[in-house]
Amino acid sequence: MADSLPHAVPAEALSVFDMLKIGVGPSSSHTLGPWRAVQRWLSELAAAGVRDRVERVQVHLYGSLALTGRGHCTDQAVMLALLGHDPVTVDVDRIAGYVADLHLGKQIEVGARAVPFDPAADIVFHPAERLPGHANGMTCVAVVDGAELAATYYSVGGGFVVAEGEARAQAGAVRLPHPAQVPAEMLAHCAGRRIADVVWENERAWRSDAEIRAGVLALWDVMREGVFRGCHTDGVLPGGLGVERRAAALARRLLPDDDAATSREWIAAIRSRTYRFPQILQWVSAFALAVNEENANLGRVVTAPTNGAAGVIPAVLFYLVCFSEEEVTEKAIVDFLLVAGEVGTFFKKGATISAAMGGCQAEVGVSSAMAAAALCEAEGGSPAQAFQAAEIAMEHHLGMTCDPIGGLVQIPCIERNTMGAVKAINAAELALAGAPERARVSLDAVIQTLRQTAEDMSDKYKETSQGGLATNVSVRFTEC
Repeated sequence: MADSLPHAVPAEALSVFDMLKIGVGPSSSHTLGPWRAVQRWLSELAAAGVRDRVERVQVHLYGSLALTGRGHCTDQAVMLALLGHDPVTVDVDRIAGYVADLHLGKQIEVGARAVPFDPAADIVFHPAERLPGHANGMTCVAVVDGAELAATYYSVGGGFVVAEGEARAQAGAVRLPHPAQVPAEMLAHCAGRRIADVVWENERAWRSDAEIRAGVLALWDVMREGVFRGCHTDGVLPGGLGVERRAAALARRLLPDDDAATSREWIAAIRSRTYRFPQILQWVSAFALAVNEENANLGRVVTAPTNGAAGVIPAVLFYLVCFSEEEVTEKAIVDFLLVAGEVGTFFKKGATISAAMGGCQAEVGVSSAMAAAALCEAEGGSPAQAFQAAEIAMEHHLGMTCDPIGGLVQIPCIERNTMGAVKAINAAELALAGAPERARVSLDAVIQTLRQTAEDMSDKYKETSQGGLATNVSVRFTEC
């Protein structure tokens, strides 16, 4: 598999639920992806009929997975997968205990037998080596009947995983009623209709109407609870940087008499007040900070389209829900997330959503574009205006590097989500006030530009912590 971004690619069907996934922080490419890769590997061993004969296991991490893997909790994701936990259902409050127990017990169950596994020795980091297929490479090795069986996987962003030799992370062979590889094709399908309605019809290729609605509302539940939890939790984030959580203090200043017991009560309390423009901006920042502080703390978030950018879409959706003149319905929330997810598919198909391939422009930039389009349509914008909003948001993230200090998804990642959210809101308002037919730059063109910029960007600015802020700010590093 060539280490490059897609140019001309075969038709690819991606669901909104491929772009918006429930998982555990802090990173979709370094945590969720490796977690899913190990799960896939174990399933493949079972399908080959050798899982119950495994004698030893090792996992080797390369490239960006090795360089920033400890700060991104890649080793913990590998351990949790080997222990049989799933990122959607694992008890996030017990993750530290599961990991500590494995370090002490040095044993896992593979199939029907106990297998020795020492995380310190059997998760091997190779920071000086990079596999040819992608910056995020890993090789899983099982000793079966005395012989080594190895499988290589790549975590290509947003929790997508491909095996060595696979061209792309496919979402399954389906025939969509309104297939679209690029935004211009979707606009043609939307003649006289909203993006959300067309996307809903496509989603029926995978699931029923009831399943679509329930699935999207489950995403909203995780987003809503993540914002609420983050805005009510103080403390210092793990990892050694000493980063203090700020969302809760900011929320208390804005809503000093907060006595809400649930997230819905809290939203109602916010809606009951009148805020000045600077205070609304502070709320948007609090919403984004809350999610990414939860993400940094191995909390449950929605990968949107990545974990490092998980706060942008919830912050913009909370902005809509909390500050709209009329109460926002569940249908409007579902439509918002359908549009956001669909816009994300175009970046996945035409460029990248991986910081290890394209820097932070591919994560926060893409999430900002997704949120901008969704907000624009939610506020009455046409499909053309919504896509123009996405273009404006992405255009002003082009060239953004990924340079996490200490390899942790904290500085500048957490604050960067507040910037992405504010840009998305501004982009939506600019698009609503303008005429998209007079725009000089299309969403198709900006996606192509993202791809080209990503290809030209130095690797040291692609989630390696070898350039930018990561090399100019001195820190004491400890593991996640």
